Amino acid sequence: MASASTARADRTPGVAGHLRLAARVTAILGWLLLALVLHGGWRLFRRASPWPRRFLGGVAYLVGGRVRTTGTPMRHNALLLANHQSWLDILAIAGVSGSTFVAKGELRAVPLIGWLCRLNETLFVERGDRLGVAAQVQALRDALGGRPVTIFPEGTTGDGTVLLPFKASLLAVADPAPPGLQVQPVVLDYGDATPEVGWIGGESGIHNAVRLVSRPGTIPLTIHFLDPFDPAGLGRKGVAAEARRRMEAAQAGSGRQSGV
Repeated sequence: MASASTARADRTPGVAGHLRLAARVTAILGWLLLALVLHGGWRLFRRASPWPRRFLGGVAYLVGGRVRTTGTPMRHNALLLANHQSWLDILAIAGVSGSTFVAKGELRAVPLIGWLCRLNETLFVERGDRLGVAAQVQALRDALGGRPVTIFPEGTTGDGTVLLPFKASLLAVADPAPPGLQVQPVVLDYGDATPEVGWIGGESGIHNAVRLVSRPGTIPLTIHFLDPFDPAGLGRKGVAAEARRRMEAAQAGSGRQSGV
């Protein structure tokens, strides 16, 4: 008998699903054109444009995401550490916090996705470039003085039922911590939609996107912005451990489980 994950991976949208997919994609393209015009107007007058983050947040809404928040997202000199379950995480976090992200360098070359990442000032990390690590860490340090930067310390997407082990190497920017930096743990909870949203093994990015965008109804997402802490003196492993402790406590409070 097929597992729930397999059944979910094999699910393809029917006629209604394809119509829903076409309608949502059309709406996204229309929103993109409007956001580009508005973004261009802000840039023409040399003003900081809010439209990249507003565009991303709008896309989250158009594909069915209904986001609410608890706590207060930090706006400057902050490193956000969040659990990672779906590409919707990025749209939602950017929309409500104005954060940029650290992403793997391969995304830079992906059509449209790479362009959107650059528009939101994504910081690309070349994981195989050992000689360029120092320069990449410095670029991240420089960015932290402005907009908040989000890192997914699990290093990959999970199914939303467990918190995967953190990769402390991703937190080199906080070792030593730049003056004034605060680390804010963030917990994303899709509630009853968790089994549908989670990225399952063997599922391609395109299949995942089609499955979610053609999905009927809405996708509830609560983003918990936890109290920030000072990372000074903790080192990479200490920052990872403290953030994980706080995130596990928040997940336990909402009934979610955490792995080891």
